[in-house]
Amino acid sequence: MVDSFEKIPVEIFTTPKEGSKYVAREIATLIKEKNAAGVPAVLGLATGSTPISLYAELVRMHKEEGLSFKNVITFNLDEYYPLEREALQSYYSFMHRHLFNQVDINPANIHIPNGELPKDKVKEHCASYEQQIEDAGGIDLQILGIGNNGHIGFNEPGSSIFSKTRLINLDNSTRMANAREFQNIAKVPRMAITMGISTILKAKRILLMAWGSKGPIISKSVEGHVTEQVPASILQQHNNVTFVLDEAAAGDLTRFKSPWLAGEVEWTPAMIKSAVVHMALKLEKPVLSLTAADYTENGLSDLLVEKGDVYEINLQVYYLLRDSITGWPGGKPNAVIPAHPERSTPYPKRSLIFSPHPDDDIISMGGTFMRLHDQGHDVHVAYQTSGNIAVTDEFVTRFLDFTVGFEDMFNIDGSNTSKQVLADAQKFLAGKKKNAIDTKEIRSIKGLIRRCEAKATCRYVGLKEGNWHFMNLPFYETGTIEKNPMGEEDIRITIELLRELKPQQVYCAGDLADPHGTHKVCLDIIFESLRRIKAAGDEWVKDCWVWLYKGAWQEWDIADIEMAIPMSPDQVMKKRYGIFIHQSQKDMVPFQGSDNREFWQRAEDRNSNTANLYAQLGLSQYAAMEAFVRWHY
Repeated sequence: MVDSFEKIPVEIFTTPKEGSKYVAREIATLIKEKNAAGVPAVLGLATGSTPISLYAELVRMHKEEGLSFKNVITFNLDEYYPLEREALQSYYSFMHRHLFNQVDINPANIHIPNGELPKDKVKEHCASYEQQIEDAGGIDLQILGIGNNGHIGFNEPGSSIFSKTRLINLDNSTRMANAREFQNIAKVPRMAITMGISTILKAKRILLMAWGSKGPIISKSVEGHVTEQVPASILQQHNNVTFVLDEAAAGDLTRFKSPWLAGEVEWTPAMIKSAVVHMALKLEKPVLSLTAADYTENGLSDLLVEKGDVYEINLQVYYLLRDSITGWPGGKPNAVIPAHPERSTPYPKRSLIFSPHPDDDIISMGGTFMRLHDQGHDVHVAYQTSGNIAVTDEFVTRFLDFTVGFEDMFNIDGSNTSKQVLADAQKFLAGKKKNAIDTKEIRSIKGLIRRCEAKATCRYVGLKEGNWHFMNLPFYETGTIEKNPMGEEDIRITIELLRELKPQQVYCAGDLADPHGTHKVCLDIIFESLRRIKAAGDEWVKDCWVWLYKGAWQEWDIADIEMAIPMSPDQVMKKRYGIFIHQSQKDMVPFQGSDNREFWQRAEDRNSNTANLYAQLGLSQYAAMEAFVRWHY
């Protein structure tokens, strides 16, 4: 059986939107069945970025298909403590914003833990919450997300299987991951009220949703042992649970990561490379040192039967790894190298680097960026979003202060205007509440700070004026962590730039673990734009290759890498200094997810780790490597 490693049923979809529709249909069916029986449907609801597309689909079904919520009772999993209900970051606000305000639910049927209560009232409130669930007849269908550490609700690792609704201390990794909602980890509440694991397990039906970068923890939860250190693994003990995943979140399950262990496979070159590389890394042996015994003892006897000689298989994989390494990301001119990742012609190429935020270009592919320029290619950078919400308030007043001082120093007309802008900004920021969105002026100043840093980086690399482009895609400009979906204007702007430049190379961020989803939306916009250009018959696009980079949040699996750009120690340092130019993103980064290292540290660790993995497999040892995978369209 293909999925014999899985201890929890899973449903896998191409995109989160498709997975959300699947869950929404099950909810709608439950509501209709309960309504026909004359009893309410009791739903347990989750918050966070994962269920947003679910709630959008439920709202659509309500407005377009007449799905009524009049007979629905809801209980939310959790709430920050202490936190005002009207705060933008509260789950009370979240639920009303995304669902309750847009459907016909009776407000009396909505139950969300109260984060405003005095601490001496919380225990009583938690007991009452449990009783309300029981009085409603129990939860018919519980929706869950999952944290990178395996938490469900706010039940952190170590939570007891017998736990009930209670006040808990948040794990530091959880606070770090949620700092994006508060702009600063110091503002993230240290506690939360959450349903307990036993409360969750009492639900008649459980659907856990997970997208994107959750692959490793999904694998532990679905295929690992039941342990309180991975709270989601306890769901193995429930008799009616399903994990609803997209392809990325399912990627670490054995049937996808090591399919040869789960059944028969077609031994393509890519499959052979993946199997042999993972075996070599597991055994800590160079590829050329693998033996027939290694193959048979690690589930690869079928490969030996089909392909025969071990030495030939080892050589095939070694050559695939070797040929992915190149110091010429734009192709080596005047050289015919059939196995080279890139074409030698045309030379020079026009290379367009799409950077979702104003620092992704230097963080994720700074070494390649510099090589492309140094090797004579016409390099352009397109900064897709302003990145303004990632600038702290302190930076705004610092730079406004400088502007006022500069104008005073040189007797420049307009200093009074600057002083007024500074005074207005200081007044707003001094009284800024947790649920406040920055004024348009402050967002513009924050965007300007990031544009100046991006320009300085381009000049540092050596780009000429006019080779950087600030797209300011509209989907990003909400002023909050939650962004709009991809829109037609985003696509129009992108198509216009692509047609203007007609690049032979496009680099874009394939890093889908970005904690607030901007990278994913930016990537979808590029993909859709290129598909439309190709469908329109533009000739130039036939010669345009697309390379996907990672580096800020993840790295490609070593077996998937198609182009690896080596870096010397000097190049590593030059890249570091380029990252340092982005001063607004140093030290305490507003949106750093659960990783508390600075971006330059993450980039260097990932790049050096990639180089070390190549060396471990028997290739040359480099100081660092940047890795790319080609997207075919």
